Amino acid sequence: MSIPKFDPSELEVVGEELNILGGDPIPVYNFPVSKKEAGLALYRKEPIWHLIPGIGVESLTFMPKVNPDNIARAFVMDGTFNPETSNKSGGLDMFGIDWEYVPEAMGSMVRPGKPFIEDANEIKDKVVWPDIDAWDWEGSAKINEAYLNTDKLVYCMFFNGWYERLISFMDFEGAVVAMIDDDQQDAVKAFFDQLSDLYCRILEKYFTYYPQIDIMCMHDDWGAQKDTFFSPDTAEEMIVPYMKRCTDFIRSKGKFSDLHSCGQNFKQVPNIIKAGWDSWCPQAMNDTEKIYELYGDQLLIGVLPEKYDIKTTSEAEQRAYAKAHAEKFCNPEKPCSLSSYAFFDNDILTKAYREELYKQSRIQYAK
Repeated sequence: MSIPKFDPSELEVVGEELNILGGDPIPVYNFPVSKKEAGLALYRKEPIWHLIPGIGVESLTFMPKVNPDNIARAFVMDGTFNPETSNKSGGLDMFGIDWEYVPEAMGSMVRPGKPFIEDANEIKDKVVWPDIDAWDWEGSAKINEAYLNTDKLVYCMFFNGWYERLISFMDFEGAVVAMIDDDQQDAVKAFFDQLSDLYCRILEKYFTYYPQIDIMCMHDDWGAQKDTFFSPDTAEEMIVPYMKRCTDFIRSKGKFSDLHSCGQNFKQVPNIIKAGWDSWCPQAMNDTEKIYELYGDQLLIGVLPEKYDIKTTSEAEQRAYAKAHAEKFCNPEKPCSLSSYAFFDNDILTKAYREELYKQSRIQYAK
């Protein structure tokens, strides 16, 4: 693909999008290609400008109501979305596990203390698998025709991956023990194997009824603030083979895959690569620069910008920070994305920083 050279006319602001965190609206520039084309170009390793997949102005987030998990987790984003009533209820997920909405967290969780099962060997007898053919896929597709009629990258989020699903059944303590307990590991593997079968069937439905999807983001948190929940060896044995089945399936359909995994997971990056993910955006407790340096040729990394004090940093200095970031990370031979967590920091992505970062990234990627 030939990357168009930067033209100063691109800096014309042709629209604005609401900043969900408050503050100034987010500018939409006079882009040389559509937002969808730019997002796909990034995943094809032919980036046009430095963007944030999933949450930036280039992307449309999609979490259809037809999947009970999205209702249970209080994260529906589709053509049925109503800001007054959506995402405030929680409820039963696809396995019948009850999630409770917590207003302070603006999300939901399974109430701890009364796990559905206490030993992974109970899964085969107690877990009732969902009948996904009974979900109203055709109705959902019709409702979402207008929502998905967009020039943006369609970024579909899929909650409750392998370890997260185990937690929903067993609580955290039970799940983490089951991952390393010789008496439970075979049962966990059998469950994850069947879970991958189910997820591939659901993904098939997604790609059939919502062919507009470009990126499939699947959630599976692996870490806390200071360290990963389990060793890399455990992850490689217990989770990676089952994840790989889904990423292979996603790739076979001509789509790209993104892993959402919270926590300090530096040790797990080789496993993220082995599992076949195209991209991962580490949280701020990770050294995203180091991860990019070590693994950016194998995985599209969301890199955090350098922090600065907005109160003492002039506009010219903000532009200098943006230019330095672009020169360091916008390498056409080793592209990365801008971290989605930067989106939540209005003290970094000022109007001046955004404009300069766009300009300088265009210049770097068009070299």
